[in-house]
Amino acid sequence: MDEIQRINQLRKELHEHNYRYYVLNQPTIGDQEFDFLMHELQDLEARHPEMADPNSPTQRVGSDLNAEFRQVEHKYPMLSLANTYNEQDVADWYESVKKGLAGEDFEVCCEMKYDGLSISLTYVDGKLTQAVTRGDGVHGDDVTANVKTIRSIPLVLKQRSQETGDRRQENTHAIKKSLKGDLFATSNDEGNLQTPDSRLLTPYPHEFEIRGEILMPWNVFERLNKEREAAEEPLFANPRNAASGTLKSQKSSLVASRQLDAYLYYLLGEELPADGHYENLEAARLWGFKISEGMKKVKTLQEIYDFINYWDKERKNLPVATDGIVLKVNSLRQQRSLGFTAKSPRWAIAYKFKAERVCTRLNEVTYQVGRTGAVTPVANMDPVQLAGTTVKRATLNNEDFIRSFDLHIGDYVYVEKGGEIIPKIVGVDIDQRPIIAQPVQFIKRCPECGTPLVRYEGEAAWYCPNDTGCPPQIKGRIEHFIARKAMNIDSLGPETIDDYYRQGLIHNIADLYDIDVQQINGDGSRTKSAQKIVNGIAASKDVPFERVVFALGIRFVGETSAKLLARHFKNIDALMAAGLEELQEIEGIGEVMAKSIITYFHDEKNREIVERLRGYGLQMELSEAQTAQTSDKLAGQSIVISGVFAHHSRDEYKTIIEQNGGKNVGSISNKTSFILAGENMGPSKLQKAEKLGIRILSEDEFLKMIED
Repeated sequence: MDEIQRINQLRKELHEHNYRYYVLNQPTIGDQEFDFLMHELQDLEARHPEMADPNSPTQRVGSDLNAEFRQVEHKYPMLSLANTYNEQDVADWYESVKKGLAGEDFEVCCEMKYDGLSISLTYVDGKLTQAVTRGDGVHGDDVTANVKTIRSIPLVLKQRSQETGDRRQENTHAIKKSLKGDLFATSNDEGNLQTPDSRLLTPYPHEFEIRGEILMPWNVFERLNKEREAAEEPLFANPRNAASGTLKSQKSSLVASRQLDAYLYYLLGEELPADGHYENLEAARLWGFKISEGMKKVKTLQEIYDFINYWDKERKNLPVATDGIVLKVNSLRQQRSLGFTAKSPRWAIAYKFKAERVCTRLNEVTYQVGRTGAVTPVANMDPVQLAGTTVKRATLNNEDFIRSFDLHIGDYVYVEKGGEIIPKIVGVDIDQRPIIAQPVQFIKRCPECGTPLVRYEGEAAWYCPNDTGCPPQIKGRIEHFIARKAMNIDSLGPETIDDYYRQGLIHNIADLYDIDVQQINGDGSRTKSAQKIVNGIAASKDVPFERVVFALGIRFVGETSAKLLARHFKNIDALMAAGLEELQEIEGIGEVMAKSIITYFHDEKNREIVERLRGYGLQMELSEAQTAQTSDKLAGQSIVISGVFAHHSRDEYKTIIEQNGGKNVGSISNKTSFILAGENMGPSKLQKAEKLGIRILSEDEFLKMIED
């Protein structure tokens, strides 16, 4: 395979892994393996600039934005850290810091890398005023109401009149903590233990921001998954996903019941107590914040290695998930001097631990059917402790994965949870294979409805094609239909859908609109909740056409593809009548997706459902306002958005570009048509644009161009 073919293969694989991680919450590879593939692709693309593609996974920016929460712009962008998995990379970073500081002495603060949801907390006059998720690094979701239910996050900091006594008591605890061992002790020039005595009366600033991770402790995670398993609900993949899903809940009461925790690790503001990052966190600890005890200030590379090696073993005894160590230059002045790359600070790096591995026996392979009909094999094993939880199941991905390991029932398999994700089999101990062991044979028929499975060209998975008669697919499609990004019927949930299906009230998505209050009121005591459900279903009739297309659940058609289809065809009749050639003319719609769309609309049952939905009043065409806003003024143009804007948000500008036929891209290349630039455009982007001779339009110039 030549390098061009490898680039294409890697792009396809990484897009799939991104989809499984961010959309399905069902990752199939660990963080380390994903990073290795990404680094390989970055290196290959650097050697082949002619293969530049704005849609490459290397240009992708991850986001945890949720449209249900108000979006807030970060005062200070929340950048991600560069990752490394070996000591040589740590040494290279250490030397780059030394070089960047021109030989000036520096200290490094070593901290635990907690595996949760990044959060930014703003305090004014000692009171929590706002809590915002990382989002895309520039904007995040305002989740203040939910964060206020987390008991380890102070709502009001200690009153200054009470500080002296409180802090003296806490200072005693800090000294005892320091005496635990050398790994926690910070020495002064005389060799005596330093304590926060000098900071006992340090006041908190009038306004500041503190960042950290929202976490779900292991014991809460295990209890929650046991409850979900008993209720036959999908299990959370890991504590990070569970914490993220919990914090994005629309019910603060649910968040409170999940017993989330938080560790804070970075202080920002104009009037911080000290130039030292470590010292600022110690001050924050005394203000009432939960700061990790796994934090140490060091000077030498060997001390960094000692810290890493200690916590690589000791982290297994912690009550929350961790996946590495974060190293930060301690002085804020030196941090500013070192500055940032386009994506991460030069003054910090994350060392990620290698995945923990255990060996256990494979007893059985069972099969699960998803919403799209994809059949996923699952390994059932002898229970074993791994990365803080009891593991007895692991994903096997697909038939090719099983064959690659030549798996036999009774094999002793090696299991990992890289980055604390869903357990995955990574090897087999052939020497322990029983003589009578039989190879795993992938099933030929759907385990739910008995329909012969099919495998589509270019797909690794086997599918059950009986999408209108297979129970998991029917329920899965209904669950997809009611989701927030689809019809947004938030008064319903998976448990309710399953209950209605078992009662025979619903057999497809159209049946939802036949439900009345009497049918779901039970013994008459649930009138209020029943009316809320009926009202929620009725309100979904106003959802715009592009989301209706997405909600139909056509195999391979995602949220972005649905927008492209809706804006191209304008109405459902034109879409249903489209042929293969016309569909493939739309940029972003490939042959596999086009064939899937045709297959969907050729099925009489699906056409009947569409007609019923039309009859109930769902939006089956673009509104006049949407049609009026669309044009081809930007057709064929690739546009980069950079900076902060006055008239519209970045997301609004992305919509305007799409409505006028343009394409949003994340990075500058020789294919970029122009840059829509607001205030504070990144200097690296400006430099690259000038080098490539790419036009830069101001906000006003762009709006005038669209209006003209």
